[in-house]
Amino acid sequence: MDPRSRIPGLDRLLQDGAATPFLARFPRPRVVDALRRALDQARAGVVDGAWEHDPADPGPYWHVAAHELEAEAVPSLRPVLNATGVVLHTNLGRAPLAPEAVHAMQAVSPGYSTLEFDLESGRRGSRYDHCAGLLAELTGAEDAVVVNNCAAALVLVLNATAAGRGVVVSRGELVEIGGGFRIPDMLERAGTRMVEVGSTNRTRTADYEQGLRAGPVGAPPAAVLKVHRSNFRVSGFTEEAPVAELVAVCRAAGVPLIHDVGSGLLVDPAELELPPEPRASTSMAAGVDVAVFSGDKLLGGPQAGLIVGRAEIVSAVRDNPLCRALRVDKATLAALEATLRLYRDPATVRRRVPVLRMLTEEPTALEARARTLAEGLTAAATAHEAVAVRTEGRVGGGTYPEVAIPGWGVRIETKDVGRLAAALRSGTPAVVARVEDDGLIVDVRTIPPEADGTLCDALLSALEYRP
Repeated sequence: MDPRSRIPGLDRLLQDGAATPFLARFPRPRVVDALRRALDQARAGVVDGAWEHDPADPGPYWHVAAHELEAEAVPSLRPVLNATGVVLHTNLGRAPLAPEAVHAMQAVSPGYSTLEFDLESGRRGSRYDHCAGLLAELTGAEDAVVVNNCAAALVLVLNATAAGRGVVVSRGELVEIGGGFRIPDMLERAGTRMVEVGSTNRTRTADYEQGLRAGPVGAPPAAVLKVHRSNFRVSGFTEEAPVAELVAVCRAAGVPLIHDVGSGLLVDPAELELPPEPRASTSMAAGVDVAVFSGDKLLGGPQAGLIVGRAEIVSAVRDNPLCRALRVDKATLAALEATLRLYRDPATVRRRVPVLRMLTEEPTALEARARTLAEGLTAAATAHEAVAVRTEGRVGGGTYPEVAIPGWGVRIETKDVGRLAAALRSGTPAVVARVEDDGLIVDVRTIPPEADGTLCDALLSALEYRP
């Protein structure tokens, strides 16, 4: 007798009592599809011996279907605990948002909002008004506009100021910003012509002056672009034209100076014990015409590209058709506005913006947290050694690549560190840590203090994990 004849039909399985909880939790079409695949698996398996269950027993079919349905129910985008010590971990979503920003997003997301409506006049408003005033206030710019990321902001500004014309840029600043995207490609996509000046390691002010005289007769370059090399450093025999001198050169030539300052830092880096870093405020004070920077790096807000500068240029950017294609939604604007408002109080911003708090947390506090975590793990999991150790964190997000941040964490010794790391990633919540020299490093700098207990539980579960 063919064993496949003992396999129950789909209708019979759906009438089985085991179907009730599944049909209550999952859409019927998904349950049906999962069962069909389980039945197909059984039909092939009973012939070659891969299906080791009684073909007439409905239980194994529901077990296979349940595994598929449960896996499908897990969201692809999930929260994780970042135990890497990299504060702006690009792959983990960069800056965690302040509670005020999260609340602002929750407030406007469920219903309608004043995204493009003026309550006072009862007329149509502009989404670009919501953060423009705050950005102008915090950077010293005349006006501002927000788009969806910094790369988009740069392409938009280039297109609005120099489409069909040349843009002067140093050879030493033709950087790759990540994901294979390079400044020359962005200049091309913006519809501009790249005018390279200087060399990889030395570009003088005179090089920019010469570059501005290049090009077809009657069509000289229309702008100068200065790019902050945020994700690498050039040292040794180097020279870089000061921003103040470039401002003078551009004014004499009657062209705008565009400054990509990158990280979006709004506070003095010395307050974070970090080396000097270009800021939009210092660019504006120096006379730069327009600056672009990120919202989700050292600013500590949502992903966004922020454009600040002279009102005339910002207006041209806002009127550019590309601006609509790159605009942000109400949730992003709400989170960004709430984050920017925190910067109005310099006395409290470092502890209220998570990124700034992580970067400035006292080593003694980190050590105490690491020792408490290590003691908790050792007491509950005596088969594994867990000790508090000094660590070196990173800023991340393509900023301060040469800066190591002293911190504290826990080192866990285990026979199979790869299995432990995988178990942590598959848990709820998922935990991402570092593997160093056959040990697992859990850096507490990037763990919110209120999540220390959750982290300890996740580690204990992973240490007991059996695949």
